[in-house]
Amino acid sequence: MDCPRDWPEPIVRVQSLSDTCTDTIPKRYIKPPEARPSLGSTTIEANIPLIDLGGIHDDNLRETLLKDVSEACREWGFFQVVNHGVSPELMDRAREVWREFFHQPMEVKQAYANLPKTYEGYGSRLGVEKGAILDWSDYYYLHYLPCNLRDFNKWPALPNKLREVITEYSAEVVRLGGILLKLFSINLGLKEEFLQNAFGGDDIGACLRVNFYPKCPQPDMTLGLSPHSDPGGMTFLLPDQHVPGLQVRRGDGWITVKPAPHAFIVNIGDQLQVMSNAIYKSVEHRVIVSAQERVSLAYFYNPKSDLLIQPVTELVTPDRPALYPAMTFDEYRLYIRTKGPLGKSQLGKC
Repeated sequence: MDCPRDWPEPIVRVQSLSDTCTDTIPKRYIKPPEARPSLGSTTIEANIPLIDLGGIHDDNLRETLLKDVSEACREWGFFQVVNHGVSPELMDRAREVWREFFHQPMEVKQAYANLPKTYEGYGSRLGVEKGAILDWSDYYYLHYLPCNLRDFNKWPALPNKLREVITEYSAEVVRLGGILLKLFSINLGLKEEFLQNAFGGDDIGACLRVNFYPKCPQPDMTLGLSPHSDPGGMTFLLPDQHVPGLQVRRGDGWITVKPAPHAFIVNIGDQLQVMSNAIYKSVEHRVIVSAQERVSLAYFYNPKSDLLIQPVTELVTPDRPALYPAMTFDEYRLYIRTKGPLGKSQLGKC
């Protein structure tokens, strides 16, 4: 399967539509009735688990922390972490420099327009299916690791502090990812460094997608991001602190996540579901929009792209045979890039 070199239709920036469409949205963004947030689904009044990482070095609290993380990975696939060691000021700066970018003149942003082969740069659609119903969002995608993919010329030059802030922020998120992989390994009965080594050791992939959801005149008719599970290892989401939007599937309904102050929302990706032989779950989620704009930062902590990913031998038993074939992350995400967000179907169709 090859990824097309260009988009199937001319790209329209959703932010521009938001500025001009004051009452209605174009048909290309109207979801079928069963997929609209107001119909065909149940909203559940609950929230994902909140985990305090402050006890990681306290022997009296560590056992409880490990238990909470294990339950969240097995039963929810999503959780929030506080006392994670990333400074609140840095988190705020990271979100605000990107808000400033999306309010730059269009010609500044267009200089970074992306293509489907890597998605790197300024984008407005996922998937390359001609005539697809699109999501109400723009985004910016960039690579941080491996170092050979990190090209600062592809990172916005404006606002002036963006490259500096995002470099610092990226290093902190990668550090946090290493800490959580250790906890996951211990909970699976593996050596502490097992999953980090299975991801490629220091040679992992780390990339950022900044999501910009412009204000929408018909939020009940569309979605900011269609239902999907994340194809990578795990995701760290820095949400908008003022406008909720992330919804997580729970049974037959959806939970609207209520962000805790300066927490990261963490979710298990498909690669960890494969490695854990489905002991850990990657869970479907989506994004709703509203009459207010939102900015969120999704950081993807991924295995090295050319490593074979398969169920860990120690987690395969006669009672629980291997559920997934071996596949590189490159092969897996090419499917996703071609098809766009399709719920959880990718785990069964690659």
